[in-house]
Amino acid sequence: MTPEEYVEAVLDLVERIPPGRVMSYGGVADALAERSGRASARLVGSIMARHGGGVPWHRVVNAAGRLPPGHEREARARLRAEGTPLRGDRVDITTAAWQPEE
Repeated sequence: MTPEEYVEAVLDLVERIPPGRVMSYGGVADALAERSGRASARLVGSIMARHGGGVPWHRVVNAAGRLPPGHEREARARLRAEGTPLRGDRVDITTAAWQPEE
């Protein structure tokens, strides 16, 4: 898989996360690892920062449920509107985590 194809695979997967659910950066990387040969949460974060504006970027959080840095207020508002379970300033990752059925 080329770097461009990996970017598309990340964005396609994020697009499939249902409203009210989330994936961690590492979860996205893990879900694509076998197909892509890559397994980097940091790379997924970089892709989301550069290319994620057209997908539901707010549904990708860190492993502890922290919201995307610099966009916490907007992400929190979007997640609340979708009914995503929150715990304080974080997503309740245990309840809200989603995995694709691939």
